[in-house]
This record gives sequence, C-alpha cells and structure tokens, in this order.
Amino acid sequence: MTASKTTSSSDLILLACFAAAVMAGPVILAPFGAGYPDLLQKFAIFGIFAIGFNILFGLTGYLSFGHAAFLGAGSYTAVWTFKLFSMNPIPAIIMATAFGGVFALVIGFISLRRSGIYFSILTLAFAQMSYNLAYSVLTPITNGETGLQLVQTDPRWLDTTVFGRDYGSTLPSSDLFGITMTGYSGFYFCAVMLIICFYISMRIFRSPFGLMLRAVKTNQNRLNYTGVNTRPYTLAAFVISGMYAGLAGGLMAVTDPLAGAERMQWTASGEVVLMTILGGTGTLLGPVIGAGAIKYFENIFSAYNDTTLMNIFSFLPEGLQTGVVNILGLFVGDGWHLTLGALFMLIVIFLPGGLMEGVNRLVNWATARFKNKDDGAPTPEPAAS
Repeated sequence: MTASKTTSSSDLILLACFAAAVMAGPVILAPFGAGYPDLLQKFAIFGIFAIGFNILFGLTGYLSFGHAAFLGAGSYTAVWTFKLFSMNPIPAIIMATAFGGVFALVIGFISLRRSGIYFSILTLAFAQMSYNLAYSVLTPITNGETGLQLVQTDPRWLDTTVFGRDYGSTLPSSDLFGITMTGYSGFYFCAVMLIICFYISMRIFRSPFGLMLRAVKTNQNRLNYTGVNTRPYTLAAFVISGMYAGLAGGLMAVTDPLAGAERMQWTASGEVVLMTILGGTGTLLGPVIGAGAIKYFENIFSAYNDTTLMNIFSFLPEGLQTGVVNILGLFVGDGWHLTLGALFMLIVIFLPGGLMEGVNRLVNWATARFKNKDDGAPTPEPAAS
C-alpha cells in the first residue's frame, strides 16, 4: 500500500470517527451536564469558527485579532436574508459565508501588506472600526445597540410570493423545509455544517496549497528570495478563514435570529485565538477541542454564584465558609475568566502544543506500554515431537 493510500485511509477513519462523535454529542456529553441543545449548538458553531481561524493562524502563522468582524458580518447578513427573502437557513448561510469571504478579501488585501505584529494590529483596528460602525454609524442597517431582529412586517419575499407562506400574526423562526432550527434539530443542522467544514479543512491541510501555507509559516522570506509570490496564498487563506467565520456567524442567526454589534468586539476575536491555541495550533482536531473546552468551562464556572457556593460549603463553620466563598467567588460567576486564564497558563507552560499534545502523549505512552508488555511476554516452548 502506498503512502498516499495509507494517508487517505487514515483520513477517512478520522473523518468517520469525528462525524460519529459529533452526531452522538447529546449522548456522549449528557453525563457531563453538556447534552442540552443550546450548549451543543455553541460547541458546533464555535468549532467552525476555530477551524477557520486555524487555517490562517495554524498554517501560515498570521495572527489575526479581527476575526470577530467576519463573525458579526455573517450574523447581520443572515438576519437580513431572513427579513428580505426567506426563513429557510440555506440561503442565509450561503449569503453569510459569501459576505464573510468578500469582507475578508477587502480587509486582507490591505492588512496582508504587513506581517507579524503589524498585521495583527491592522486586523484589530479593522475589527474595532467594524464594531463602531455597527454600533453607532450604520444603525439603519444594524439597528445599533438594540441589535437587528425580525419583525412581523418583514417582506420575506421568497416565502410570501414564491412559496405562498403566511406566518399569520406570529413572529417566525428559521426552519428547514418545515423543521424548526431550535433545540436538537438546530444542533444537528450545525453539526452537519461542522462535519463538512472539518472535511474541507482536512483537504486543505493535505493539499499542495496547504503545503505552501506551511512553507510560508516556516520561512516566508526564503520563499520570497526564491521568487515565489506568497501573497496570493496568504490572501486565499485569509479569505477562506473569513468565510468560515461568516458561516459561524450565520449559524448563530439561524439558531437565534438576531444580530448585535457585540459579536464584533475584540474580546470575541481574542476568544477564538484562545480556542485555537488551547486545543492545538496547526492540528485538525485541536481547534474543535479548544472551542468545546472553553464553551464548556464558561457554562460550568459562570453558573456558580455566591449563593450556590454558600450552599456547597454549608458544612463549614460560618467564618471559614465566608472566607472560602469570597476566594472562590473570584474564579466563578462573572469572574470565571480568571479560571480560564489560569487554565490557559497551565496549558501553555506544560503543554505548548495544546490539548492535542496531551492526547498524543497519552496515546504514545499507552502504545509504548502495550508494546513493552508484548515484548516481555514469555515465548511458548516448542511442542514435543
């Protein structure tokens, strides 16, 4: 068997295992308190966001601090598609992905004239400009701080004119040919998108294009000296990454039809950076694992407040109970980001390759131990003649 066939077979096995794990998410995560639809939808949506960011950062080494701009743009585009055309999510995510790519083309064309920290600052500046435009300047389009929402008077031209749908006096929600995109149906729609995005990312990683992006990350100057123009490759990676972010933003609007400027804030851009680094930069599964870990810990730790902590430590004497709650209260509830920061520090110090490095270490340890056990097994004596 050739190396290419072996790689193809291992990729198919990886894709099949990934798809099975994603589709079985409600069952697998139920024992951990994460099997309900809203959180599962976040896992899938932010997994797509992180996969797209990893195509840029993980392969080329270009660190963008402005990817939230594409996330927010995708949300606005999807909501406007709902308002003007149809509540079917297919046109919404197509438009959101396309607009995210066009927006990324414009920003990338300017930002990629610089590299390193200068590129990062440029993308951050564009993202903050986009946030301020959405928040206060383009209010006829974005509805400012209130956010863009559906209203009963929206035309929804395709639904009303072509398909003859009448929503009556109720405010509609997105539906895929009659299947409402809420609850588990909304999660499985996002899950299918996540599997498709993972497959596309895998193909990019294994392609000559992906190899060229890795070469850019390794030594871009050397490529330039040999006459290779790297800018089309980095711009293509930036646009693809922006399309992933636009799709993630569109899926946010599909599961909850509204869009706000807060999705464009720099904190959202920083969050996807943390997801990618925490999971494992430049790996296929790492960004998805990182996105799931951060959203899971956000859900767990932010749910604890002082009252909950007081009940947990009610067995302690009153003075000691108050002291423990005051200390732990800094790391949960609204202060859960302190816990995230501490976790991130531990990962960076002890697992520089992210959580995927920890998984690989465990697999290698288990494999070596199993191999040593087999090597040390006594050989059977030959049978008597």
